[in-house]
Amino acid sequence: MTTYKEINGTNIEAVASDPSNPVEGQVWYNTTSNTVKANYINPGSWATGGSLNTARSALAGAGTQTAALAFGGSPPVVAITESYNGTSWTEVNDMNTARYRLAGVGTQTAALVFGGFIPPSTAATETWNGTNWTAVNSMNTARHFLAGAGTNTAALAFGGESPITAITELWNGTNWAEVNDLNTARFQLAGCGTQTAALGFGGYSGPITANTETWNGTNWTEVNNLNTARQGLAGAGTNTAALAFGGTPAPTGNTESWNGTNWTEVGDLGTERYTLAGAGINTSALAFGGSGPTAATEEFSSGPATVTFDNS
Repeated sequence: MTTYKEINGTNIEAVASDPSNPVEGQVWYNTTSNTVKANYINPGSWATGGSLNTARSALAGAGTQTAALAFGGSPPVVAITESYNGTSWTEVNDMNTARYRLAGVGTQTAALVFGGFIPPSTAATETWNGTNWTAVNSMNTARHFLAGAGTNTAALAFGGESPITAITELWNGTNWAEVNDLNTARFQLAGCGTQTAALGFGGYSGPITANTETWNGTNWTEVNNLNTARQGLAGAGTNTAALAFGGTPAPTGNTESWNGTNWTEVGDLGTERYTLAGAGINTSALAFGGSGPTAATEEFSSGPATVTFDNS
């Protein structure tokens, strides 16, 4: 028999423990904790995470919200690499080439870094095995402020500056090869996805742009724009489920979620910034570093959530 508790004239189901799979709008009274709880859909919000050990801007990242890697950045130009465990960052072995305005893809234990600015612009590429960075074959075109997608053995590099370019290159684990260009040449853009299904968005193309393009493994196609044009932003996710956050003009915390068709604004970053790095997926992302420079790290979450009301 269902037990209820009357609260302000309303009968609420009373349970000894929270339901394992509450539905949206469900409300219950937890008799053990003496609290009223409700389930709702969180469209997306950021919470503070553990700060980087070294504050820096124009860095790159890879991995997930609870297992990320941060590398490079400035000022000064560094090769510093840090690993995130979901709570705190730990310094690990440095890259071989110190640089900033670089790009990176992959996971915390299998990453790829390419391009950047030393100065000058570089095409240098390194692979990470969870312990050390190893120099491998360079990109065909040296550039900085580029974007990337994919893994350490199957990556895509696109856009960048030196000068402003639409060049796209594909990494097969051994060599880079040029493929079809972006429709819009730009730098300080963001990217996410895989080598055969990527998304490129934002950047500077003459003016600051909101332009978004999707890659199908052969060609880039223009799709619906970001709501807010910006450069120096970061991204996370896939080509059908992405997150764009941060950027400039004027440091912003603006965050938008991509569903494969349109961008929708969600909760802003707590620390407004540009030239930051990101990792993770569209419902569970990580933002770290950026203009200032800052060491701030934030964790994004969206989806079903539970709110608790004290009944004392």
